[in-house]
Amino acid sequence: MSAILIAFLVSALSCLALLRYQHMHASFSADHDLDGVQKFHQTPVPRIGGIAIYAGLICALVYRWLENHNIALFASTLVLCALPCFGMGLLEDLTKRIGVKERLAATGVSAALCGYFFNAWLGNVQFFGVDTFLSIPAISIVFTCFCVMGVSNAFNLIDGYHGLSSVVAATILLAIAYVAFQVGDASIMVCAFAGVGAILGFLIWNYPKGLIFLGDGGAYLIGFWVAELSILLVLRNDQVSKWFPLLLCFYPIFETLFTIYRRAILKRVSPGVPDAVHLHQVIYRRVVRWAIGTVDTELLTQRNAMTAPYLWILSCIAVIPALVFWRYHIALKICTILFAGIYIWLYWSIVRFKTPRWLLIKR
Repeated sequence: MSAILIAFLVSALSCLALLRYQHMHASFSADHDLDGVQKFHQTPVPRIGGIAIYAGLICALVYRWLENHNIALFASTLVLCALPCFGMGLLEDLTKRIGVKERLAATGVSAALCGYFFNAWLGNVQFFGVDTFLSIPAISIVFTCFCVMGVSNAFNLIDGYHGLSSVVAATILLAIAYVAFQVGDASIMVCAFAGVGAILGFLIWNYPKGLIFLGDGGAYLIGFWVAELSILLVLRNDQVSKWFPLLLCFYPIFETLFTIYRRAILKRVSPGVPDAVHLHQVIYRRVVRWAIGTVDTELLTQRNAMTAPYLWILSCIAVIPALVFWRYHIALKICTILFAGIYIWLYWSIVRFKTPRWLLIKR
């Protein structure tokens, strides 16, 4: 538990320092774009919360050198491998000039480094036909990097409201820690707990008031952390189904896939063109409607904070079955299909103004 406590304290204090001295760095660290299609805050807010999370991870995991060198070596290697991914995201937060291709490329570099140092390449996903191709080393390497890039970008995609991406990531990391404990993988468990602590230290400043944001650096970092720990868990422990991490992370993954379908197939535009019709955004506009029409900053902040819990619950619909059936790939596949059906039903119900009455919040 020391990993959680150290990461939490360092992350929380780092956020406090960033907020206390905001006047010194706001000109380049704050999000001044208040009119973007995906923007909902009313005043410039620092978007460099990823610095606090990375600092929390470093301090919590470097401390392990005093207790267990094997765990410390594993954790330190993982932290260093995350640097290109985090660094490129942070550079975008500071300059606002780094495109998604560059961020994804840096995440691919981080994934390749992890694959190299841990010999962690996905060669089997328990899916008929696919595993034959994954037995080819080059395809396995490309596929592994692609998965890490996809999950990292998925967490950035859902990072739209206070506490949304961070709580989803913390919940998933707790599930990873639980399964790692069950199979006796202390290294994975400690790293997962460190991630939870660092995220919670950031969360107390982010939710519900939104005093500081994850930014691209923070979102890509927690996505990378979740993706790599998931991959390493299943590769180091054969009893864990390859479908466990897929169902575990299926909310952000399916949000990304559905967004690509919605933009490329339905709208016939580039999947990279931003819009304001993600599930969390339609919930904000059509479900949490007790503050609709108001321009009062305080009420808009409350409305923002009320949106994330809907998605936390939705994410748990995937996380809980993953925890129950982490050994059994057939049950995990069935639950994955069921979650996709629930997501699609919920999205189209809200878009077509047929939201279930029990979901509605009224003033």
